[in-house]
Amino acid sequence: MSAHGDNLVELTVSELSGQVKRLVEDSFGRARVRGELGRVSRPASGHVYFDVKDDKAVLSGVMWKGTAQKLTMQPEQGLEVIVTGKLTTFAGQSRYQMVVEAMEPAGEGALMALLEARKKQLAAEGLFDEAGKQALPFLPETIGVITSPSGAVIRDILHRLDDRFPRHVLVWPVRVQGETCAEEVAKAIAGFNALPENGPIARPDVLIVARGGGSLEDLWGFNEEIVARTAAQSDIPLISAVGHETDTTLIDFAADRRAPTPTAAAEMAVPVRADLAAQINDFETRLLRAQTRRLTQARHHLDGLARGLPKLEDILALPAQRLDAVAQRLGGGLQANIAKQAARLAQSAARLTPSALQTRLRYADEHVQGLLARAARQMKSQIARQESALAAFARQLRLLSHESVLERGFALVLDEAGKPLRDAAQATNGSLLDIRLANAQSVAARVEAGAAPQPKRAAKPKKKANPKPSGDGGQGQLL
Repeated sequence: MSAHGDNLVELTVSELSGQVKRLVEDSFGRARVRGELGRVSRPASGHVYFDVKDDKAVLSGVMWKGTAQKLTMQPEQGLEVIVTGKLTTFAGQSRYQMVVEAMEPAGEGALMALLEARKKQLAAEGLFDEAGKQALPFLPETIGVITSPSGAVIRDILHRLDDRFPRHVLVWPVRVQGETCAEEVAKAIAGFNALPENGPIARPDVLIVARGGGSLEDLWGFNEEIVARTAAQSDIPLISAVGHETDTTLIDFAADRRAPTPTAAAEMAVPVRADLAAQINDFETRLLRAQTRRLTQARHHLDGLARGLPKLEDILALPAQRLDAVAQRLGGGLQANIAKQAARLAQSAARLTPSALQTRLRYADEHVQGLLARAARQMKSQIARQESALAAFARQLRLLSHESVLERGFALVLDEAGKPLRDAAQATNGSLLDIRLANAQSVAARVEAGAAPQPKRAAKPKKKANPKPSGDGGQGQLL
C-alpha cells in the first residue's frame, strides 16, 4: 500500500519558487496600494528599500535607482503614500514584494505633516534662529538671482531693479520644480558662496532665491532639508521669494529675509535711487544752511572781539614816544663815543715807543729763526730718507737692467734696424749686425753663408803676476 501523496510531482526549491513567482505576477500584475512608509533604506547602489504598512499588514517594496532619481519627494518613515507597481516574489527570502514604479503622497495632509515634522527638527537644531540672520547690504554692487531663466520671475526682478536702482545681476539658472529642483538650488547657493572675492566673476553681495506661486507639491523642492541647510549656511545674505505671500516653505525660515513676492525681494535688495537723490539734495541744502549760519555766528563773534581791542594809535603811541626820545639822544651819543675812542687811541699811541717796538721785533725774529731751524732739520731728514730710497731703487734697477746681463759675459745682437735678434733664422746672408757688449762697447759684424766653425778649446793661459785690468773688464774680445 503506497503512502499518501506518492502521485505528486517532485519539485526542487527553485522550481517551486519559480511557479509561485509566475502565479503572483500573472494574478495581480500592476497594483496601486495606499499605506504608511515604515522602514526606509538607501544603500550605496542607489536603490530604495522600504515597507508600506497599515495597522494589520506589511508589504515590502523596492524602487530601482532610475525610478528613485525621478521622485519629486524623498521617501521618509511615517509618510502616508500611494505606491504603484508590480507584485513579485523574492526567492532568496521566501517573501513577496512590490517593485514600485511610482510614489506620491496620499493627499496634502501627509505632506503637511511631513513638513511640520521637518520644520520642528531644523528649528530644534537652530537653523531658524534670529541670532544667525545677516543684515542686507544697503546698496549691493552685484546681486545673484537663483531662479528659472525662462519664467516671468526673472523679468519682474530685473524690471523692478531697473526702476529702483540698476545693479549688476548674475543669474544662476535652476529648475524650480521637479525631482532635481532641491539639488540644483542647493548647488547654486553653494556655488555663489564659493566665488572668490576678487575673482574674474564678481561675487554677489546678496542672493535672491525666487519662484512663482504653486501648489504644495510644486513648491516641495524648497522644503527639502538640503535646501534649508544650504540657505542657513550661506555667508552671503539671502532673500527668499518663493511662491506668493500665503505660500510658506522651509527656505523662508532659513533665509536672512523673506519676501512675499519676487518683486518685493528686488525692492528689499536695493533702495530707490530717486529717493536717495532727493535725500542727498536735502542733506546738501541743510549743510549749506548750517555753514552759512556758522559763518554768520563766527562773524558776529569776531566783531564783538574786535570791539574789545584797543585802537592802533593807542597801541603805537608809547613806542613812538620812546623812539623820538632815543632819536634826540642819538647825536650826542655819537659825539661822546667818538671822544671816548679818540682818548683810547691816544693812550695806545703813547705806549708805542721805539724801544718797545725793537723788543717785539727781537722776540719775533728769535721765534722765526727757531721755526726756520726746525724746518731745515726736518727737510734734511726727509731728503736723507728720499736719497736712501732712491739709491735702493737704483740698485734694483741696475740688477734688473740688460747691462747687468751683458757684464756677466752675454752679448746683445741687433739687426740693421736696431731690433734684437732672438733666433739665428732671423739673420739673413750678408746683413749687418750690431753686437753690443758690456760697458756700452759695440762691434759690427756681417752674416756670411756656411756653417759656423766649431770653436777650439783654448789653452788655459798661465797666470801672470799682477795682470793689468783690460778695458773690457777682463772679458776679452769676442770677435
